[in-house]
Amino acid sequence: MATYQPTLKQLQYLVALSEHLHFGRAAEACFVSQSTLSAGIRELESLLGVTLVERSRRVVRFTPLGQNVVDKARLILRAADELTDMVQAAGKPLVGALRMAVIPTIAPFLLPRVLPRLRRERPDLKLLLREETSDTALDHLQNGRVDCVLLALPYAIGEAQHEIIAQDRLLVAYGRDHPDIPADSVVPDAIEQGHLLMLEDGHCLTEHALAACNRPELRASAAMIATSLHTLVQMVNNDLGVTMLPQMAIDAGILDGTDVVARPLESPRAVREIALVWRKNSPREADFRLLAAELRTG
Repeated sequence: MATYQPTLKQLQYLVALSEHLHFGRAAEACFVSQSTLSAGIRELESLLGVTLVERSRRVVRFTPLGQNVVDKARLILRAADELTDMVQAAGKPLVGALRMAVIPTIAPFLLPRVLPRLRRERPDLKLLLREETSDTALDHLQNGRVDCVLLALPYAIGEAQHEIIAQDRLLVAYGRDHPDIPADSVVPDAIEQGHLLMLEDGHCLTEHALAACNRPELRASAAMIATSLHTLVQMVNNDLGVTMLPQMAIDAGILDGTDVVARPLESPRAVREIALVWRKNSPREADFRLLAAELRTG
């Protein structure tokens, strides 16, 4: 039997440092002072009798053993979270804290519509939200930093479980003075190379748009890259090209105050599925399915 057991707090400090590789930023993420975090990690090293982190003025580097300890610490922290989840799940449904990551092409359009009702009808639910791209959100889901993710399918989610919230069609957006605006719908071949405006890599909407068109060459010929749908709309409004927008964003008013018009894309794959995703075998599965139902009726 080991004479010393690391505390969860010390393991949290160590994992945070491995993610940020900077003592100041890791301390901010843990809501403690830098000296507190540094002292906690030094105490962990001292009581274990090993060096986990190599420190210099400019670089924080983990030893091979330190990285192994970080990997094990993640599992321990995740198990601790699941223990808490199990206790919460035994009580009333949808109570307590629930950490949800939402991708940027969903968050500003769906959440303002559903959150006010959730706050009224589920006052004991404390929804902690963070906006992240799909890759980052799923990584944080597996590492236990979030409990569930709201994203768009198709997307590789591994062994995670999910429920579909909504179907969201894709449309092509044109400046009002564009010479080739179709009267009703747009066939993919009508989108000219070099005229498509896209989101930067990391946003799954770009992959959905290219898959819907079945024209991978459009990526290489994209006219400009943007960081948000609002930026894309402004580019289109200034006649810099055309872009793809989800129906959800249009329904939320993203085109209000602009001269941009949108037409449905004529393709069987011109739709994304909005889904709530959570870890397989999570003790809060019933909560996630109930939350999915709440979001679905929002």
